[in-house]
Amino acid sequence: MKTTLNQAVPDFSLPATGGKDFQLSGNLGHAMVLYFYPKDSTPGCTTEAGQFRDAHAGFKKLGCAIYGISRDSLKSHENFKAKLELPFELLVDADEIACKLFDVIKLKNMYGKQVRSIERSTFLIDKNGRLAHEWRAVKADGHASDVLAVAQSL
Repeated sequence: MKTTLNQAVPDFSLPATGGKDFQLSGNLGHAMVLYFYPKDSTPGCTTEAGQFRDAHAGFKKLGCAIYGISRDSLKSHENFKAKLELPFELLVDADEIACKLFDVIKLKNMYGKQVRSIERSTFLIDKNGRLAHEWRAVKADGHASDVLAVAQSL
């Protein structure tokens, strides 16, 4: 089952940094941002995570949680989170559970080869668990402020 705008997002659970487990249904009651990114510690992903970090206070004021999701390991996520001093958790989707749910795995050309990768995408879920807004194939720089502006209108 895939997610569609204005519909309830199917429940899922993923391991998270900080020794936690994330479950969508356990986070209802407030809005949340799920941003999918290709790989920890790469230039674009570092830019994006840093800008979500810098905008975190604005999201927190709205009662909106932020979660970053990639296929990287928990160890990689913990290192990335510590390096950037991220105030939000990163979720491990090694089995592509959420990636498939949000249809973010795409074929990309890397050095002449086709590789499966996460297409940088962000999803804003309202406090009732409905998909309120989506951004696909986004550019990392400036994206967090765009998401914040839409979250303020919820």
